[in-house]
Amino acid sequence: MTRKVVLDPRPIFLSAMNEPYKRMMVKIAPFEAHAVRYDTWFERYPQVYESELLAVQKQLDECRMGIEIGVGTGRFAAPLRIHFGLEPSRAMGKLARRRGLEIVTGLAEALPFRDAQFDCVLMVTVVCFLAKLDTALQEAYRVLQSGGRLVIGLIDKQSALGQQYQQKRQANPYYRWATFYSVDEVVLHLKAVGFTDFRFTQTIYHPLDEIHEQEPVRPGYGAGGFVVIRARK
Repeated sequence: MTRKVVLDPRPIFLSAMNEPYKRMMVKIAPFEAHAVRYDTWFERYPQVYESELLAVQKQLDECRMGIEIGVGTGRFAAPLRIHFGLEPSRAMGKLARRRGLEIVTGLAEALPFRDAQFDCVLMVTVVCFLAKLDTALQEAYRVLQSGGRLVIGLIDKQSALGQQYQQKRQANPYYRWATFYSVDEVVLHLKAVGFTDFRFTQTIYHPLDEIHEQEPVRPGYGAGGFVVIRARK
């Protein structure tokens, strides 16, 4: 029997008069307007997608009660058998529901869930779009069970791929408002919240248009453009 999440709405943060909410709406707008275009990226770069998916899978282990925060169109949660997703864009969430996911509309900085509900929380290419990174990580910590894992997939800003994204972000509707982080920066934020026991995997070592077969997934970080961080509560 599928478990149900217990909702705990937080209307103060979600108020339209709240400044972080206004900033987040600016970042969400391109995803709302171009959800299908976003989703087709994974079909344009299937080997990149498969490499990133495998890198995440190696860190995720088994999730009995997991959720993906910023689930997008469900391209990661669905194959990883994570049933629940939170997504601020209704257009993206609609596509995720078509992949069989149960979607709640909301923001990472104000998760509408009670404490300690999940044994794993996944966030893939989400941290760069957050209005308040520390608040979102605190919220992830709050909804995790003791010993639960937070798994973050991100584009390392210090990698060649990260540099490319930053140089071209003004021409990209999704990344125009993004704030890219290095792995070390994210780890510092995670430690400040209370996370421990860090593990890393990496992949994507070539320009995307030159990748025609699955890229290796290796431990650590510093070489690959896509890095997965696993931390424990």
